[in-house]
Amino acid sequence: MERRKLGKTDMEVSLLGFGGSEIGYQGIAAAVVYKILNTGLDAGLNVIDTAECYANSEELIGQAVAARRKEYYLFTKCGHFTGWGQPDWRPSSLLKSIERSLKRLRTDYLDLVQLHSCGEDELRRGEVIEALKRARERGYTRYIGYSGDSRAALYAIQCGEFETLQTSVSIADQEALELTLPPARERNIGVIAKRPIANAIRR
Repeated sequence: MERRKLGKTDMEVSLLGFGGSEIGYQGIAAAVVYKILNTGLDAGLNVIDTAECYANSEELIGQAVAARRKEYYLFTKCGHFTGWGQPDWRPSSLLKSIERSLKRLRTDYLDLVQLHSCGEDELRRGEVIEALKRARERGYTRYIGYSGDSRAALYAIQCGEFETLQTSVSIADQEALELTLPPARERNIGVIAKRPIANAIRR
């Protein structure tokens, strides 16, 4: 599988990665997750991305592939400690969330922690960014990033604090093509495309 360097990081990532939301939200059995992830790793995929609020996604990933930790880059997100739709941007909560993610994922470090759809106002106040920088200083994560869209994503690029941007890019959502991807490229910020099939209709 083709790989590319992710922005300014040292990560050579596979063009396709695994997004962990559905395994949590859809109640996928642990045995199925084990088969999916290990088959993916065997095929050359080396990026696994999840979030603390994707139900039990982190636990399932930890159970399935913790023994192969050196074979993949592990990304997660923070900001919704008690579940999606209940944001908590307090620095203490963000750090607690990251510590919990480490335990759930059965690892002693993350390759990337991302703020999860944090608004521009919160970003500008700076406390959320400082919390992620503190997590990096403590060795919880190697890199920090922002996951979101529109003006908040643009500010995340312009502030110069993040190594990566995860943003929506699909046939149905092309705002990023002009708003955020060009400045991200200029600053050599690694871009992770989310919702690449536009959250296609499920059965």
